[in-house]
Amino acid sequence: MPSTYNDLYLNARRALREVGAGNPQLEARELLRFASGKTETALLRDLPLYASDPVARRFQELMDRRLRGEPVAYLIGEWSFHGLDLDISPEVLIPRDDTEVLAGQAILRAREVQGPARVLDLCAGSGCVGLAVAAECPEAQVLLGEVDEGALRVCRQNIRRNGLVNRVRACAADALEKPPAALWDFDVIAANPPYIPTADIDGLDDSVRLYEPRIALDGGADGLDFYRAITTLWTVSLRLGGWLICEVGAGQAPQVETLFARAGLRDIQTYQDSAGIWRVVEGRADA
Repeated sequence: MPSTYNDLYLNARRALREVGAGNPQLEARELLRFASGKTETALLRDLPLYASDPVARRFQELMDRRLRGEPVAYLIGEWSFHGLDLDISPEVLIPRDDTEVLAGQAILRAREVQGPARVLDLCAGSGCVGLAVAAECPEAQVLLGEVDEGALRVCRQNIRRNGLVNRVRACAADALEKPPAALWDFDVIAANPPYIPTADIDGLDDSVRLYEPRIALDGGADGLDFYRAITTLWTVSLRLGGWLICEVGAGQAPQVETLFARAGLRDIQTYQDSAGIWRVVEGRADA
């Protein structure tokens, strides 16, 4: 029997809620929008209408994959972050709300710069943090640094998609290695590096463990390998008075603060996310 778009949506929302999806309403809507090829506005308008058989079949295929654990962002190939629509592929982490704290702090520090700020988004992934800075700071020059070629392709797609080709570029950069001579003199270095301890990865939710790139998750034995490297090797790329700002995992903030202090950074501060987790650590290069 044919189903309306609203029937499909409500049944999907119920099924997603039963498996513990984080946001069943959003996921059901995005999957139905993608399956139907409609805009969000058109989908809302057409909820009382009957869906065609091809749309219903396509939607059911997507729902079957989602219920097996595949993330919505990978199913539809895009996700939103800080008001920006981004291309997403299995080569990059899906942007999380937690990372809004990192982006917000990077935007704040970039706005404080007299003149055009130079900003590096290190371990950029999809480029979400650096692109958010560029969108909010119209004079900023932003570099998206990534070691993985697949992720770099996604960065470049997102630069084009958001019309930022004049102020944002992407380049190969390995956070575990000394930066090349060209990567220097930044007002802000923002980084969301891998921070999951290696032994903890097998215990992650299947939607993360089976689908998201391990290279973007594995932070070494204690989860701190990238913070040690960044504070040891990359602080020289900051201008005097420039800021290093890092997202950290739950419970890691005190250790990362210690690494910042050992690197000679001052004005070290830590910020909570919406769940009350100390999520972002920042410090300033000695002026």
